[in-house]
Amino acid sequence: MAKPTVAILTPGDMGHSVGNVLRHGGLRVITCLRGRSRRTAALAAEAAIEDVPDLETLVREAGIVLSILAPSAATEVAESIAGAVRMTGADICYVECNAVAPQTVRRIAGLFEGTRARFVDAGIVGGPPKPGNATARFYASGEDAAEFAALAQYGLDIPVLGTEIGQASGLKMCYAAMTKGFTALATELLVAAKAMGLEDALRAEHAQGQQAMLQWYSRSVPGMPPKAYRWVGEMEEIAATFEYLGLTPRILLGAADLYRFVGETPLGAETPESRSRGQTLDDAIAELAGSLISRTATVDK
Repeated sequence: MAKPTVAILTPGDMGHSVGNVLRHGGLRVITCLRGRSRRTAALAAEAAIEDVPDLETLVREAGIVLSILAPSAATEVAESIAGAVRMTGADICYVECNAVAPQTVRRIAGLFEGTRARFVDAGIVGGPPKPGNATARFYASGEDAAEFAALAQYGLDIPVLGTEIGQASGLKMCYAAMTKGFTALATELLVAAKAMGLEDALRAEHAQGQQAMLQWYSRSVPGMPPKAYRWVGEMEEIAATFEYLGLTPRILLGAADLYRFVGETPLGAETPESRSRGQTLDDAIAELAGSLISRTATVDK
C-alpha cells in the first residue's frame, strides 16, 4: 500500500509538531499557508512541512487531512475543505482533531455528506509529540477510524474507541474539563489570594495538606497564558457538551471567562517561543494580579 500524503491544517503549536513526527516517519506532509500568520509559516518551515498554493491542490494531493486548530475555527475550516472536496471530487480522509463537543463534530461530519470523503472524529490528549516520543494520544472514533489509525506506523499513538462519531470528542471534553478546568480554577484562586495579600499563607497550606495540587498548578499555570486565548473556545465546547447532557454548563463557562481575561493581558499576548515574563508561578500570578488591579481601577473610574 502506498504511503499517504498527510495535510495539516494548521501547523501551529500542535499541528507543526504532528507534521514533524509524520515527516520523520517517512511521510510527505503538506499544508496551505494562504492567509496564515508569519508565526504559523515559520513553524511550518521549522517542521519542513511543504506549502501548497490552495485548498483545491491540498485535497487533490493529500490522502489524509488533519484539522488541528483553535476550536472556534473548526467548522469554518471544515466548510472550506468540504467545498474544495466538492469542487475537485477529491478522495480524502478528513480527521477532525479539534476540541469540540460531540454534537459539534457530528454537525461537521454532515458537511462531507454526498462527497467521496471519509470522516474521522479524533480527540488529542497530551502535549505536542516529538519524533520517537509519542506524548500525545489521538483517540479516534468513526467507521473509517482504521484509516487514520494506520498513521500509528509513522509515529503517532492512535487508540480507536469505536465506530461512533462523537466518542473521541466526548472523551476529550471530559478529560480537558478536568485538566484545563482545574488550571483555570487554580489560576483564579491564586490571583485572588495575591490580590488579598494571602498568597504566602495559601501556598504554605497547600504545601502542608495539598502537595499534589501544589505540584500540579506549579507546572500548569506558568505555561498557560500564551495558550489561554485558544482555550476559551475549548471551555465553551465543554460547557455545551455538559449542557447537551442535562448538566450545568456554568462551571466551564466560568473557566472560559478566566481564560478570556488571561488572553487579554500582556502575558496572554506572548507566544510560547518568545516569552519574556511570567515563566515561574510567582511571576505569572503577580503579572495576572497586576492586570486584574489595572482592570478594576479602570472600571472604578
